[in-house]
Amino acid sequence: MRAFHLTWLAFFVCFFAWFAVAPLMPVIKTEFGLSKDQIANINIAAVAVTILIRLLVGPLCDKYGPRKTYTALLVLGAIPVLGIALAQSYAGFLFFRLAIGAIGASFVITQYHTSVMFAPNVVGTANAAAAGWGNAGGGVTQTLMPLVLAAVLTFGVEQTLGWRLSMIVPGVLMLIVAVLYWKYTQDCPEGNYKELREKGVEIESGKKGGLAVFLAASANYRVWMLFVTYGACFGIEIFIHNIAASYYVDKFQLDLKSAGLAAGSFGLLALFARALGGILSDRIARLKGLDGRTLLLFALMIGEGLGLLWFSSADSVALAVVAMLAFGLCTHMACGATYALVPFIDRKSLGGVAGIIGAGGNVGAVAAGFVMKGAHGDIVQTFTILGSAVVLSSLCAIAVRFSQEHKTREEALYQQAVAERASAMPATPAAAMEPG
Repeated sequence: MRAFHLTWLAFFVCFFAWFAVAPLMPVIKTEFGLSKDQIANINIAAVAVTILIRLLVGPLCDKYGPRKTYTALLVLGAIPVLGIALAQSYAGFLFFRLAIGAIGASFVITQYHTSVMFAPNVVGTANAAAAGWGNAGGGVTQTLMPLVLAAVLTFGVEQTLGWRLSMIVPGVLMLIVAVLYWKYTQDCPEGNYKELREKGVEIESGKKGGLAVFLAASANYRVWMLFVTYGACFGIEIFIHNIAASYYVDKFQLDLKSAGLAAGSFGLLALFARALGGILSDRIARLKGLDGRTLLLFALMIGEGLGLLWFSSADSVALAVVAMLAFGLCTHMACGATYALVPFIDRKSLGGVAGIIGAGGNVGAVAAGFVMKGAHGDIVQTFTILGSAVVLSSLCAIAVRFSQEHKTREEALYQQAVAERASAMPATPAAAMEPG
């Protein structure tokens, strides 16, 4: 549980820092005189490099362990978060925004760490809860960063300096959490990978991580089906984080604080919605097994796509917020349901599986950025196209199928986890009936 709490906290801080500049963009846009095309480029840059880093950190977790990998990402990622305050032009700002995107790979490490720490009967809940609470950082930053800027401005600082000083907050938080993660976590329940390997303990089918893990994962078609579904749910989520505040300012003429509150409500859904997706997946798995998990994901993505189409047609602030919360609920739950499936795809290549599927989320966000650019900044048209694409991509969830041998093996592991849980509980009739 110490690993659970520290990994969601690290993820929260990384997401807070990743999107810290997004609610400040109306101020930054004015300072640099940014065009719609340049803003689209910035949104694409914010998520593009994360694709590569997510592909790398999964196998790095297999090789070096999540403790070392996460600590390194937090320390190195804090550099561009603090450095963006030095940007003096569009080109400089674009460079730092691109570099900040690397910390979005924190998600893969979070999911990897909870996957190896928790048993099959609760791993979906653990993965979704850790990711959901961490994802809430993207919502908190929408609300909090405008308040941080307002607090800085009360000292008589100009806006051009104020937003730069505000970025110190997420950068310092990342460094603090890096120290906590290094000091208080371990790679798996048995200990750290380095020490275990030195004792001759096998970590994952004898592989040391790296290319072998990645190639094994990439050869599994289920990985690429979930790559698409995750792009259609998490990709939409981070796209909304990047443009929501500006959307409310531009379309409904809200001030920065009000727009931040409206946009932040979407991200704050992650406090419970993503966990709910994982919990439902675990519950359905008790009755329908792995096929039940895929069916739930399909249904949630249909709801997300239809909700996004509704949001695109909203013509008032109240209706827009309600529609955003409706499709946001399905979006976050679909993310949780996707990663409730990840631990069951290929246990021997978990790092590669988590990394590739996680990268799919950022591919989706980049694709959404190009859709907006192709629509010449027309957000309504962009949302309409994306909603239709989400409905279509839901078919990939149905395409994820498992052999009977795979189902039997996973069911045996599931029942073993339930039995171990039951044997560890007090010998009362109620406890004996508790499934997990």
